[in-house]
Amino acid sequence: MKLVKWCLILGLLLMSGCSISSGEHSLPTAPPPVSPLITGYEPPGEPNPMKPIILGFSQLGSESTWREANTASIKEAAAEAGITLLMTNAEQDQNKQFEAIRSFIRRDVDMIAIAPVVQTGWEAILEETREAGIPVIILDRSVNVEDSSLYITFIGSDFYEEGVKAAKYMMDRMRHHSGIIQIAELQGTVGSTPSIDRGLGFRKTIEANGNYQITQTKPADFTQKRGREVMREFLQQPKEKWPQVLFSHNDDMAIGAVEAIKEAGLKPGSDIIIISVDGTRRAFEQMVDGNINAVVECNPLLGPLLMQAVKEIMAGRTLPKRMVTPEDIFTQELAAKEVEYRKY
Repeated sequence: MKLVKWCLILGLLLMSGCSISSGEHSLPTAPPPVSPLITGYEPPGEPNPMKPIILGFSQLGSESTWREANTASIKEAAAEAGITLLMTNAEQDQNKQFEAIRSFIRRDVDMIAIAPVVQTGWEAILEETREAGIPVIILDRSVNVEDSSLYITFIGSDFYEEGVKAAKYMMDRMRHHSGIIQIAELQGTVGSTPSIDRGLGFRKTIEANGNYQITQTKPADFTQKRGREVMREFLQQPKEKWPQVLFSHNDDMAIGAVEAIKEAGLKPGSDIIIISVDGTRRAFEQMVDGNINAVVECNPLLGPLLMQAVKEIMAGRTLPKRMVTPEDIFTQELAAKEVEYRKY
């Protein structure tokens, strides 16, 4: 029965003309809407409305405040939607994600959602889900596969645009400074979509201006501890190599860097301008205190959109191939007004 359902779903997607992003990063910052309900459409197989949908979700880890908020959002949304959620934590290990997905297949779940640790290496396991007749949604981080029909849709942020926003803020903030502006970069997990795309968006934006140079860059795994450790390493260099700007790929690493900058006798947010990505309450509090200058928002509250997509797919309706969440950038001037409204 699931194989029939999968074929019907796949046929609808193909007829809708959906295709994977071209990689030109020209996506709109606001998400395209979920396709409207098809009036009078009867889902295949006349599913029993009393039988809850079973969703298997492979979460990549719990490495940051953002990730914890993302997990909580998915759990809460599943409960509100009446969807049975089977969730596993891969602890940053792709092989554990493969094991979890195979366990979902054995349990004959209705649908699988994956927040992938890294972009590559997904073809074989997604082929297994297709053979089992189970549709897949990719959440938060994207996957690089030649056959985009291996999954139904991607739900998440435009990480490239986040890097662009960070660079534009920096260039505006530093426009009156003369000479070379040295930039330190704290990268996220090696091979992960946000780390790749945020770095690329940032670099592409500054490359035409020779006054901005990334002189120090290193992965810090999206964690506060590693952010502190790597920033310490940066500041162990001679003073003439110290950065004027820090671009951190997430808030947790930025907060760790703030600690290291203070330890070095410097004033974060003044001696070193700090720009981060995520938009957590902790980062807003750091902005209020003057330690972080700007935060590019990356919305973790994807649960409601994921559950809506699950129901749409189970009803045989079409979805865009990519759904991008609307996001903003916040500065110190806005932080005090917004901090109480942060939900994570």
